[in-house]
Amino acid sequence: MQRAVQRDDRAHPRAGRLSRALVCAAAVPAVLITAGCSSDSGDSANKDTPAARQSAGSGTAGTSSPDTTPTVAPAAYQKLPDPCDALGKKTLDDLVPKTKSGKKGKSDDTTARSSCSWTSLDDNGVKGSQFRWLSVSLLRFDSDGARGSGNDQAHSYYTRQLTDAEHVSGAKSTKSQPLTGTGDEATAVRYDLKKKEGAFKQQTVVARVQNVVVTLDYNGAGLAGEKTPDADDLTKDAEKAVKEVIASVSAANGRGQTAGSGEGGSAAPSRKPSGKASEPASGKASKSASPSASASAKDDKKD
Repeated sequence: MQRAVQRDDRAHPRAGRLSRALVCAAAVPAVLITAGCSSDSGDSANKDTPAARQSAGSGTAGTSSPDTTPTVAPAAYQKLPDPCDALGKKTLDDLVPKTKSGKKGKSDDTTARSSCSWTSLDDNGVKGSQFRWLSVSLLRFDSDGARGSGNDQAHSYYTRQLTDAEHVSGAKSTKSQPLTGTGDEATAVRYDLKKKEGAFKQQTVVARVQNVVVTLDYNGAGLAGEKTPDADDLTKDAEKAVKEVIASVSAANGRGQTAGSGEGGSAAPSRKPSGKASEPASGKASKSASPSASASAKDDKKD
């Protein structure tokens, strides 16, 4: 009986140890689960803090959309020459003999647009008179991000001027001839125009050099019995004169002569582009060959 009690006593400690082992074993998963939950909840809490939110947002907040504003090459020429000084005295004596001075056109910005015209009436008495009229118009375009480069704008205007010159109302026998060695592009247009004073031979040369368009109008007529001037001679004179004007444009910008510079010629781009493009004064070429010969004669007398 006593031995049985002892066995029971010996068994009881073993049972106690077993119970404690089972409790510990059961407690281990609970600890792990608790630790895991604590770890997740801690991360969530850390992510929800202002510092965490700021850190997470810093990756996208610093990203900005690319600048889509187009860039254009700066305009080559920033100013124009005095239009009445664009041709030398010898040239004027040849084209408009006995003229006194040029008549400058009105402009609100002479660095962007300007013009000058000359009238000549060589009176030969009873033999009649030789009439000549010469006009030089200059238009400069600045580069602009929205409108494009000065060269591209000038090319578009050159095309419009040429179209207008080729479609003058009342013109007869219109002919166009592209020119070489005259700026970046140039075309001579000639036609006959009948007016009350007589038959006029009209020459219009439209030329572009970089961002400047030159329009030169030159016509002649034999009045009161004088013979009509030769159109070929007038055209050669006009072509020579427009090259001289182009050289004056280049010289006004300190570039030297660029009568045949081409797009990549000696006229280097300006380092300081202008903010906007210059607008044409009228947007159209001359629609008539010249002022009437009688009106021009009156102007000469006034001078």
